Amino acid sequence: MEKNVLVIMAAGLGSRFGGIKQLTPVGPSGEIIMEYSIFDAIKAGFKKVIFIIRKDIEADFKEMIGNRISRYIDTEYVCQDIDDLPKGFIKPEGRTKPWGTGQAVLTCFNKISSPFVVINADDYYGKEGFEKIYNFLNYPIQTEKKHNCCMAGFTLGNTLSDFGAVTRGICKVNSLNQLLDIKETHNIQKENDVAFYVDNDEKKYLDTKSIVSMNIWGFFPSILEELTISFEHFLTNLDKTSDPLKAEFLLPEFIEKLLKENKIDVNVLESHDRWFGITYQEDKAFVIRSFQKLVEEGIYPEKLFP
Repeated sequence: MEKNVLVIMAAGLGSRFGGIKQLTPVGPSGEIIMEYSIFDAIKAGFKKVIFIIRKDIEADFKEMIGNRISRYIDTEYVCQDIDDLPKGFIKPEGRTKPWGTGQAVLTCFNKISSPFVVINADDYYGKEGFEKIYNFLNYPIQTEKKHNCCMAGFTLGNTLSDFGAVTRGICKVNSLNQLLDIKETHNIQKENDVAFYVDNDEKKYLDTKSIVSMNIWGFFPSILEELTISFEHFLTNLDKTSDPLKAEFLLPEFIEKLLKENKIDVNVLESHDRWFGITYQEDKAFVIRSFQKLVEEGIYPEKLFP
C-alpha cells in the first residue's frame, strides 16, 4: 500500500515575525510548531513527510528537526526556488518575492504518487483535521468532477491573533459540506468579540462563526498536473493581471479557479480545534502557554520525539 504523505510548507520568510519563525521553539521540551503537526499526522496514519524548505535554512532545519524526525517517519526534502519555473519562463527582473504556496507544492511533483495532505509549517491545527483528512483520502467521497479533494475548515473566531491582522480564506459551504467559494481576505483584525477588515476605508465585519481555510488540504496526485497547468497560465498572464514583482500563485486562489470552472469537488471537514500560530513576535508567549496547557491536559507528552 502506498504511503499517505504529509507535505509541510516551511520555506516562508517570516518577515512579519522577524526571523525564521518555523524554527522557533515553543514546546516545553523545545519543540517547534510543526513537530506537533507531525506527531498528529503520524497518529492519524500518515507514513511519510516531505519538507518544503529554502536552501539557505537547510542545514539549520535538519539539525533542529529533520534528523530527529527521520527516526519516526520516512523523511524527504525539497527546496523552493524562485528560479524554478516551467520551461519557457524566466523570473521577472527585480523579483525577489517567492512565488507562493502553489509553486511550493509543485516542487514535490516528482516526489508524490499517493494521497497527500498539505500544511503550513507555522500553524498548529490540532488532531481532528489530520484524522478527518486521512480518513477522506483513504475512503474518498465519489465525484463526477475531474478532481476531488478536501480541506479542514476552521471557525474564524478560533483563528485570529490578538496582536495584528491576518489573512484567511473565507469559505462559502453548502448543506452537503462542499465548498462553493473561497475568498482570500486580507487584514482581518480582532476587536473584542468581533472580526473585521477594511476595504476602501470602510470597516466590514465578518461572522466569527464563518468557516475559513487555514491551508490544510487533502489532495490526490492528479491535482499536480492541474496545478502545473494553472501555474503556467498564471505566469503567462502575469503582466496583464497583477504586479509581476509581487504576485503570488496561491493554493486557495487555485482552488477557487477550479471551482468556477466546475472541475473540482472540495469536501469541507469541519474541525473544532483552536488554531494558533506565530504571525507576530507577540504571539510567541501565547503559543508557548497554549502548548504547556495541552501537555498538562494530557493531549501531548512532555517530549514529543525523545
